[in-house]
Amino acid sequence: MSSNQDQTHRGDPPRSGREGKDRVVIFDTTLRDGEQCPGATMTFEEKLEVAELLDEMGVDIIEAGFPIASQGDFESVQEIARRSKNSVICGLARAQTKDIDVCADAIKPARQGRIHTFIGTSPLHRKYQMSIDEAEVLSRVTASVTRARSYTDNVEWSAMDATRTEVDFLCACVEAAIKAGATTVNIPDTVGYATPDEFAALIRTIIERVPNSDKAVFSTHCHNDLGLAVANSLAGVGAGARQVECAVNGLGERAGNAALEEIVMAIRTRGDAMPFWTGIDTTMLTRASRLVSRVTAFPVQYNKAIVGRNAFAHESGIHQDGVLKHAETFEIMTPESVGLKESSLVMGKHSGRHAFREKLKELGYELGDNAFEDAFVRFKALADRKKHVYDEDIEALVDQEIASAHDRIKVVALTVIAGTGGPQKATITLDIDGKQHTYESTGDGPVDATFRAIKAIVPHEARLPLYQVSAVTEGTDAQAEVIVRLEDGDKTVTGRGSDTDTMVASARAYVSALSKLLARGARRKPETMLSAG
Repeated sequence: MSSNQDQTHRGDPPRSGREGKDRVVIFDTTLRDGEQCPGATMTFEEKLEVAELLDEMGVDIIEAGFPIASQGDFESVQEIARRSKNSVICGLARAQTKDIDVCADAIKPARQGRIHTFIGTSPLHRKYQMSIDEAEVLSRVTASVTRARSYTDNVEWSAMDATRTEVDFLCACVEAAIKAGATTVNIPDTVGYATPDEFAALIRTIIERVPNSDKAVFSTHCHNDLGLAVANSLAGVGAGARQVECAVNGLGERAGNAALEEIVMAIRTRGDAMPFWTGIDTTMLTRASRLVSRVTAFPVQYNKAIVGRNAFAHESGIHQDGVLKHAETFEIMTPESVGLKESSLVMGKHSGRHAFREKLKELGYELGDNAFEDAFVRFKALADRKKHVYDEDIEALVDQEIASAHDRIKVVALTVIAGTGGPQKATITLDIDGKQHTYESTGDGPVDATFRAIKAIVPHEARLPLYQVSAVTEGTDAQAEVIVRLEDGDKTVTGRGSDTDTMVASARAYVSALSKLLARGARRKPETMLSAG
C-alpha cells in the first residue's frame, strides 16, 4: 500500500486524514465505461495490464467491466479480481437478477468486491427505454440492491440520467436504495447536461432531504458532453459527495468521462480551495495515461491538461524566461509530481544496454529479457537513422514492440514505388505464424497499394474507417506514428505502428489491427490466408 494513503484501506468509507482534510475515493471506470468508447476495446491481456497499474497507483475501486455483456468481459473481470492486491474490484449489473448473479460470480475471487447496479430514473428513460412507471422503478431499485446485498456488503446503486430526473422521485429512489442496503449511491450526469452549480445543488439537496443519507457514501459520475465533467465532479465533492467516478485520459462514452488525472491533480494542487485528498500516487499519472493511450490506440491531445505533451512545454519567450528564472512563474505543479522527467538528448547510437535499460525505467517501462533485447535492437537501428533520439522516440519504439509482441502477423519487408508518374506499387512480405508470404499490388497511392497487398495475403471483409498519421517528434527524420482502425461487423479494433518511414509505420499499424481482428474471429480466419509466393 502506498505510504500516501495514511493507512486508509481502499474502499473504506472516506474519513479525515491529511491535516484534517476529507478523503475522496477514486473509482476508476477506464475498463468499463472507457472501453465502451467506440474503437477503444482492449484485449484480455491489455485489460490485465491496465488493471495492474491502476491497482499499483492507488485507485480505490476498479470497475473492471460489465460481466453479463460477454464471456470475454466476464473472464477479464474474474481474472482482474483474482490478481488484485489492493483495489476493490467492481462489476456493473443492470437491475436484473441474472446480471447481478453473473456479476457476483465474476468478482468472487477478489479480496474486496463490489456489485454496482443501476436503473434509469428520468422520465425519458422510464417512458422510452424501459416503458415502466415510477412504482415499478422503485420496486426494481429495492429488488436489485437486495439481491446484490445477498452476495456482498459492498453494493453501489446508480440512478441513470439522475440530472434529468424529478428531484422528489430521485430522492425516493435514493432512500429506497439505501434502505435495501446500498453503501454507495451514485448520482450520474449520464448525458453531460448539468452545470457545476446545478450539480452541486442536486447533491446537496439529496443529502439534506433523504432521511437515511448518512448511511451511504455519495458518488459522482459525470460525462463530458459540454466539457464540464471535471468541473461538475468537483462541484459534487464540494457539495458532499466523497467518491468520484472517472477514467484515465477522460476515456468513455461519446465525449468521455471526467479525467482521473485532472480530478486528482486539481484536488492536490488546490487544497486551499478544496480541502480533500486522495490515495493516488500522482507520480504514476503520466505512465497510466501513456499505457491507456497505447492499448486503446487513442492518442492524447497535445494540450491535454496534466498528461498532454505540451502540459509542461513553454514556447513563448516571456514564459520561457519566467520558468528559467523560477518555475512557479508559469507552472502551478511540477512535471515530477505527475511522473514526468525532463526530456534529454543523451541517447544515441553509442548508448549501451545499461543506459538503455535505465532510460526505459525512467520512462516507466519494465521489459523481460527477450522483449528488452528486441527493443534494444530496434533502438540501435533507429539511432543509426536519426540524429537525435528523443524520449518520445523510445516510447513509440517500445510501445510498438509491446503492442506487436503477441501478433501472429508481422511485417518483414516492404518496398514501395510512388510518384507522379504512377502506377504506385507496393511489395510486402509478411510473417504469419513463422511462415513468410510475399505479394505485389498496385493502388491509388502507396498506402492504398500497401494495404491491398496485405489484404491479398490475408483476405478479410473489414473496412477502414480511420487512418491517422502524426509525427512523434519534430524534424524531417521524425518517426511517423500511424493509427489504423478496422471494423468487421460489430467488431472494432485499432492498431498502431511507428517508423521513420511512414509507409512502414502504416503497414505495421494495419497488420497490428488485422492481427487483433483475426484473434477476435473476423469473417475470414487465419487458416484462409493465401500464400502468394
